[in-house]
Amino acid sequence: MLPTKKTVAVAIALALSVPALTGSALAQTKAEKPAAKAAAAPKVEGKVSVNGVIIPQAFFDAMNREREASGQAASPEMNAAIRDELINREVLAQAGAKRGLDKDPAVAAQMRIAAQTVLIRAYFEDYSKANPVTDAQLKSMYDGFLSQMGDKEYKARHILVDTEDEAKTIIAQLGRGESFEKLAKDKSKDTGSKDNGGDLDWGPAGRYVPEFGNALRVLQKGQTTPNAIKTQFGWHVIRLDDSRDNKPPKFEDVKENFRQRAQQEMIARLVQDLRSKAKIEEK
Repeated sequence: MLPTKKTVAVAIALALSVPALTGSALAQTKAEKPAAKAAAAPKVEGKVSVNGVIIPQAFFDAMNREREASGQAASPEMNAAIRDELINREVLAQAGAKRGLDKDPAVAAQMRIAAQTVLIRAYFEDYSKANPVTDAQLKSMYDGFLSQMGDKEYKARHILVDTEDEAKTIIAQLGRGESFEKLAKDKSKDTGSKDNGGDLDWGPAGRYVPEFGNALRVLQKGQTTPNAIKTQFGWHVIRLDDSRDNKPPKFEDVKENFRQRAQQEMIARLVQDLRSKAKIEEK
């Protein structure tokens, strides 16, 4: 599996998208394959008003772009559904404003946040276009990934405890012939593996924290670490059950995964840079 990293780029996903169209027109569009002529149907003109309020052409254009981005082909039925959706939204928005809901502080705050989110998404997209990730960058990331993963995969078990003395006691018990699997079930604090006798399944050494991975690399098949291994999680007793050649994914197969990761990291750096230059005060 490729390494993942959560960043502030998830703000992009929070941006408001145009609501999905509803009703029989959408059901018909999904169910039928549009004819060639229907695919070339002109976009709806914005010559619609609701109680004297004109729905801007830009609204129609925005919904058309969302439709095209989602792979929905243009058709008279789809255009009619867009028109109906925009009319419904305007009718409801006017009704809400008539009741003064747009003046409610909580509603006004949500409206501002929604507008902010759309602007943030546009800014991220604009910045990404102006600073594209190059293939050379992606190849460098891939090479680093291969170096980290190594050319071997390991099938290991471990017992995780809080103190070195506990780990030493377990090593002594193993030396007297006690079962590693039973000790793992009884003693390990790793809830994800203890019930399976400490089994961690197959994985490259780079999958683990450095101290653990380095210990795996020097073990022979069937061997247990003679000393306890300390990591940020505690003290480990590790046994290597087997090893095999690692077959990493080809660059072309994971290129887009690395592109997404690079873009997320770029946006994270952008946000940190903007924050460092901003005047932030507690009120």
